[in-house]
Amino acid sequence: MLDYMVMPFKRYADFKGRSLRIEYWGFALLNFIVYAVILGISMVLGFSFGAFQQVEQGGDPSALFGAGFFTLVGLAGIYSLAVFIPSIAVAVRRFHDRDMSGWWYLGFIVLGLIPFVGWIATIASFVITCLPGTPGPNRFGMDPRDPTGAEVFA
Repeated sequence: MLDYMVMPFKRYADFKGRSLRIEYWGFALLNFIVYAVILGISMVLGFSFGAFQQVEQGGDPSALFGAGFFTLVGLAGIYSLAVFIPSIAVAVRRFHDRDMSGWWYLGFIVLGLIPFVGWIATIASFVITCLPGTPGPNRFGMDPRDPTGAEVFA
């Protein structure tokens, strides 16, 4: 499983080919874990959601900008920049596995910006990433489950 989680980093800007569901969702799980750890580190260093409540009640806004806040923004920003291209690439390869062009991903992103339509586009994109890929080779390459393309009982 760990191999699939880090595979998008190995295929950093590879927009060709296909990716299995486990690679896509493993990478999503890795991102969730990393952001949870960054949030945990920030909480330990003093970032507090209680500071937001104090600011809303008329408190000093500079209380938000402690060491925890800068740790959160810095680490999360650096990690976000590091995974930006691999995230797009693995999503495009996941669409390729469904025999869909990677431009569909851009279409879902644009549709996601439109109120109400964005919810439908997000749900549709989620469903597409959950569906199994097309069996056998398609126009984007060989089946990652069966790279030799051999049919045993043919």
